[in-house]
Amino acid sequence: MKTPLLLVAALLAVPALTRAADNAPPPGFTALFNGRDFTGWRVPAGDNGHWKVVNGVIDYDAESEAPGDKSLWSEREFGDFELHVDWRIKATPYINPGVPYVLPDGTHARDITGKELRLALPDSDSGIFLRGEGRYQVNIWCWPIGSGEMYGVRTDPKTPPELRAAVTPRHQADKPVGEWNRFVITVRGKTVTVVLNGVTVIPGATIPDLPPRGRIALQHHGGKDRNGNWNSPPSLLQFKNIFIRELN
Repeated sequence: MKTPLLLVAALLAVPALTRAADNAPPPGFTALFNGRDFTGWRVPAGDNGHWKVVNGVIDYDAESEAPGDKSLWSEREFGDFELHVDWRIKATPYINPGVPYVLPDGTHARDITGKELRLALPDSDSGIFLRGEGRYQVNIWCWPIGSGEMYGVRTDPKTPPELRAAVTPRHQADKPVGEWNRFVITVRGKTVTVVLNGVTVIPGATIPDLPPRGRIALQHHGGKDRNGNWNSPPSLLQFKNIFIRELN
């Protein structure tokens, strides 16, 4: 029996009708980005239009002209929260010659002479700053270890072994460059949990010196040499669907 054309059309329309609109928060959440402008955000002074809103997404070209901090910070501070952020890497024009082989305990693999193993890979770099400080960053990049790690904590020589392992991703859950990814970051007290694309990559890292409150930021990274070539991984990123739910 043939399916009536009207029924086929109705079935094809279901996903479009049920898919949530971009930048419209789910119940219980507040949108930190409205899809139109930077209301609620502090664009770095002197940026000159490198952080911009294009077709409902925050778009960054990693070339902010701000003389100081070039990251994009929220105006509000937050304590405990659940944060959703959709992000994608637009391009990876820089070959990073020093990507480490990160082991599950957060240390770097070494060869038989004791020298750290390093990989040369296409790379871009950004992240989400938590509670007002770049040290407490959930990374976005192209490393084999995957996005979601807290690099500033993991690489601090003063970090104890158990915490170094806790802030190291359990899985590589990134989608290919150009595709959208979703972070769900939960911060409760001094514990951070990170889920990437439905996979728990940081199941719960308790960070003793995590501040009680602070602003959220989308990280700038990268720069160019005098010849106009990238000299470090640039944050060629887009962001959308930035939603937060404050926790009691």
